[in-house]
Amino acid sequence: MGLKCDKTYSDAELRNLQDALYVLNGKWKLYILRSLGQGNIRFKDIKDSMPAITPRMLSKELRELEANHVIARIHHQEDYPSWTAYEFTEYSRGLAPMMDSLISWAESHRRELFVP
Repeated sequence: MGLKCDKTYSDAELRNLQDALYVLNGKWKLYILRSLGQGNIRFKDIKDSMPAITPRMLSKELRELEANHVIARIHHQEDYPSWTAYEFTEYSRGLAPMMDSLISWAESHRRELFVP
């Protein structure tokens, strides 16, 4: 008989987990978050840090992150010419501990699968 999980999750908890995974799902979202974390706040700088992404895809992914309140789009009209920047929202700061936990689990998972 296999191991049994010590915790059972309600349907609402599983939906919440699915929502969280959806927000970060996609080929580019984590790389965009890393780029922002490295100080790249303008579209061109984010794009330059990820040469393989197309401008159209970057724009789409930024809009999705903005729609989920992970990042904010700030239009600086006081400068000439005006420019747009992206930054983390206060709300999104809660992602870091969760991402750290997922990274730790993923490292163990890779060792489990790929190290004899």
